[in-house]
Amino acid sequence: MTALPAAALAPFALDFVQRGLLGGALVAILCGVVGTWVVIRGMAFLGEALAHGMLPGVALATVLSLPVLAGGALSAIAMSLGIGALQRRARLSYDTSIGLLFVSMLALGVIIISHSGSFATDATAILFGDILAIDDGDLILLAAAAVVGLTVALLCHRSFVALALDERIASVLGLRPQVAQAALVGLVTLAVVASYQAVGSMLVVGLLLAPAVAAGHWTSRIPTRMMLASLFGVTAVFVGLLASWYAATAAGASVAAAAILLTCVSWAARAALDSTRSRTPSVEDQPSR
Repeated sequence: MTALPAAALAPFALDFVQRGLLGGALVAILCGVVGTWVVIRGMAFLGEALAHGMLPGVALATVLSLPVLAGGALSAIAMSLGIGALQRRARLSYDTSIGLLFVSMLALGVIIISHSGSFATDATAILFGDILAIDDGDLILLAAAAVVGLTVALLCHRSFVALALDERIASVLGLRPQVAQAALVGLVTLAVVASYQAVGSMLVVGLLLAPAVAAGHWTSRIPTRMMLASLFGVTAVFVGLLASWYAATAAGASVAAAAILLTCVSWAARAALDSTRSRTPSVEDQPSR
């Protein structure tokens, strides 16, 4: 009875799959925490824009044989600063600023990739990630990113809660909402950049949003939601890697698809539970004898 599960888990005996699982788990934990705030604050479009905003830096670093994470980080930071500059200088709305830079950075990234000598290979790795190529150095960077992200989220938790409730309340309490917003954008940027290796720029938002949405079906408390989102994310990484091994599919895309599937299962289970409870009569509804 135990031979079948043991045989099914055989891929995780390989070193590169183990590194992929560990690296993906670190990303999932970071995305679970940051993604909770992304969902609460309605910042999904920003996450999507930053994921594509890092494309020029990643593409240029790939062409020049430089560290791709460094290139992606610089590009994403530049986009974050550009959004703020457009809001202040050009007096554009937040979503308009994001939309303009989103298209500009995506177009620039594609232009750079198209001039590469290995266009197909570079484009696939950039857009969909290569979680099975994570090495020991990448694990150290991902662990550091997770520690930094969790520390900032913990230190700024009170400010983030006040900002989510009402910016004026945050100002009255002396929590400096503009600083809190900048810290939150920085966390989203960190999560997007850290997730690049695992799922690529096209799928990073799936790992950022789906586990947080799934966790929201079961709790409204923010700390609990973060923990559940992290657990859902780690599960998605495990299931996605296993599915990609046996189905011979792209690992990063399989992880993102598993995250979405878990969200659907979570929603269905929550709906079924609520339906069952609504049909079960309470003690007060029982007829008296």
